[in-house]
Parts: sequence; structure tokens; C-alpha cells
Amino acid sequence: MVSKNQIKLITSLQHKKYRIEHQLFIAEGVKVIQELLASNFVLEHLFETEAIFEHVSISQKTVIKEADMKRITALSSASSCLAIFKIPPASKIDTKGLIVALDDIRDPGNLGTIIRLCDWFGVTQLLCSHETVDMYNPKVIQATMGSISRVKINYVDLNAYLLQNSLPVFGTFMDGKSLYKDALPKEAILILGNEANGISVELEKNIKNRIAIPRFGDIQKTESLNVATATAIFLSEFRRHEL
Repeated sequence: MVSKNQIKLITSLQHKKYRIEHQLFIAEGVKVIQELLASNFVLEHLFETEAIFEHVSISQKTVIKEADMKRITALSSASSCLAIFKIPPASKIDTKGLIVALDDIRDPGNLGTIIRLCDWFGVTQLLCSHETVDMYNPKVIQATMGSISRVKINYVDLNAYLLQNSLPVFGTFMDGKSLYKDALPKEAILILGNEANGISVELEKNIKNRIAIPRFGDIQKTESLNVATATAIFLSEFRRHEL
């Protein structure tokens, strides 16, 4: 069974305040949990409705009923497993290579997808402004599909970071220069902004290279691309020049 105290703890971890207080987060689904178990993340406890993770110690897992899983899930449809992991200490920022920086990204699905894209394109360092959604939000964890275990994520003051870093900085703007015009460097900081407002005015002052994804077609009435979709295009173009 899952106790009342366990239910209270697990459901509280859907909120950032309690994740910080307990230094724990939840992950759901076989794929995500498998990836995290195979990484450096430390398992606190696992709940499953059937015997899935046989290699996990009996003392660290509990078999529960589907009805109980529905009570603790953060998903619209409960999975067959939910795990609690410890939040690790923040890692040292890697200042080399291609770095992605996010300015005030609010949608958990967008952040999770961007983390997964960083993993796909070999970007090991992701920087987030303090206003960006929490990386341990259950919806973020779900959207990463385990990639969160392979991408270093740090929350920083982006303005301060840019002022002390020597890498070329590229910001994504609607009126920027086409990213297809010139070759892009192997080492750089790529900044993407808020879903509704783009990159903040304060941060814009420290960006010398303004790039954009050009629109094609005769009508050209589409206002913008989803930030995760745009990230995929930008990263693809940055990496293409390395082939």
C-alpha cells in the first residue's frame, strides 16, 4: 500500500516550493525512470503497479494498486510506475562548446523538449534564467524522456553570465539576420526567449549577433514558431557546419 503520508509527500512534489523543501522530485513512466536509474540520480523510492524494475532493491520499491497510482500521479493518465528521486547539487557550468541559454521560458513542455533537443544535438550545457520554469517540474521531467540525465542545467543571472563570458553570443529575433547566411561557430551561446515576448530588453543589450529563421512562401502571416521547434532548427544549423 501507499500510506497517507507518502501520498501527501508525493502530491506536494508537484509544487516547486515543496521540491525545494524536500530536495526531491518525481518521475513517471517506464522509459523516464529507466533512464534516471541508469544515471547519477539517486532513487529515494519507487512505486509500481506490477513487477517492472526487478533490479531495484525491495526496500526501495512498493507495489501498489492502480487506484492508488491514480491518486499520486501528476499526469492526466496514470502510468504503471512513479519514482521519487533526490535533487542533486548544482553542477559546475561548462564554459566550452555550444551552450543554449533560455530567457524566461514558462511552458514545462517546451523546456522538457528543449532539454531533449540539447541531448540529441550534443549540447551538454543548458543555462536557464531564474524566471524559467523549474527543471524538476513533473511535466518537464516527462517531456525530457530521460534526457535530463545527460544535459547539465544551471539557473543563472543571464545578464551577469554574458558579461563575464568571452564566447560569441547569438540571440534569436524575428528581425534578425537569416541563420542560413553565414557559417556559425562551433563554440557560442545561443539564447532563446520567452514564448510570448521573446528575449528581454535587458538581455538584448548584451547580444551582438541577432539571428532569425526566415519565413518562406508568399503570404508570410505566421507570427512566430513555437520556441522548442525554433530551437530544433537553430541547433540543426549550428551543428550542420561541423559535418
